[in-house]
Amino acid sequence: MFTFLKNMFEKKQPVKERLPFYDIVCPFCFSKFGPEEVVFRAAHYRSDDEDYALQEDHLLNAYRDKFGLDAIEEIEAVIDPESIPEENHLYVDQVLIGVTDRYGVVSKRRLCPKCHNELPITAGKAPSNIISIVGASQVGKSVYMTSLIHTLQNTTANHFDAACMPLNAQISRKFREQYEAPLFERGQLLDSTQKEKRQEPFIFQFIFKDSEKAPLILVFFDVAGEGMVDREYLELYAAHVKNSSGILFLVDPLQIKTIRDRFLLQAGDEPGEFTARYDEPREVVITLFENFIGYQESSKTHIPTAVVLTKSDMLHAIKEEEGTYIKPNSNIFRNFVHQQYLNTAEFENINGEVSRFIEKVDRPFKDALEVYFTNVAYFAVSALGSNPVNQKVSGVVTPMRVDEPFIWLLHQLDYIEGRER
Repeated sequence: MFTFLKNMFEKKQPVKERLPFYDIVCPFCFSKFGPEEVVFRAAHYRSDDEDYALQEDHLLNAYRDKFGLDAIEEIEAVIDPESIPEENHLYVDQVLIGVTDRYGVVSKRRLCPKCHNELPITAGKAPSNIISIVGASQVGKSVYMTSLIHTLQNTTANHFDAACMPLNAQISRKFREQYEAPLFERGQLLDSTQKEKRQEPFIFQFIFKDSEKAPLILVFFDVAGEGMVDREYLELYAAHVKNSSGILFLVDPLQIKTIRDRFLLQAGDEPGEFTARYDEPREVVITLFENFIGYQESSKTHIPTAVVLTKSDMLHAIKEEEGTYIKPNSNIFRNFVHQQYLNTAEFENINGEVSRFIEKVDRPFKDALEVYFTNVAYFAVSALGSNPVNQKVSGVVTPMRVDEPFIWLLHQLDYIEGRER
């Protein structure tokens, strides 16, 4: 009876209300625009009309060149809706979704007006929620992204009555062949993303079975770590971070000098192995400030930011019963699965523990976060479950708490409730 009454009066988190339409953030070039500003790819071509002849799309090729992709020589024309009479515009739920051209042919392939990539079907009908993954070189962004998407698809989505799917077959094939299969089937560690090799974003949709809940469009941008401290390179992605709904800020324990020194004491041999490989986490914060946070109101960002301590399994090496930094019974070493809602008691435990840990080992980094970010939470994850040896994972890949930062972001975006239990 008590539980029944408690449930009746317990204040529930409001589920995000669906609006008639939303601003669109292009998941390719990250430009932001209204749904009425889209353009269309013609559904046919004609050799007797130069407006509808096959032609080079300069905007699309400029985008492809930015990522080292081959140019497309000829493609169907781009139709500007302003050139089509209003009575030939097609709307669904107040969103422009098609036009009927002068030949009576309907075109429904909506394009971003800035880069001419094809937009997701849900663009404008649902929020364009972009999740950025940032962090310095060697922090494990590619491995974490792979482990996170694998976990979202195979377990998390089911726990929240949803499905996590790639935007198209090309993204599905590329993710599986280049990321998921090597790691989860062959146990091979992924190579670091090279700065010269600019990766197109991986676009996934987190779609709830309850049609009253708007789906989320998830864009994972695997930015090369070296670029995060290279001003020119980061400017390419500043719009991506600026228009994000959430940030996953990854921090490798070995980036932190205090922790690195403890490992060096135990390692003994090859003492110089770590020192040249890692940028300090604070340098990434400073670069983000220079490129986009400094231009925000009050020089702060209100984007919910999950600070994610990666490779948490490595911290077993520095645990001590009376330890200064971490104890053997730490929550960091215990997996937890959130289902249907964010367990706020569990979240507060891990948030508090990792926050105190980072404060002890890298106070300047934590101070920098608190100066520039107004909404921060702290997490610890292990994308693999164990420390790889010679670029190979021994045994089965068993991710630990990898989806918890994402679930917290879902809660911050008012998609799921937060409850103590």
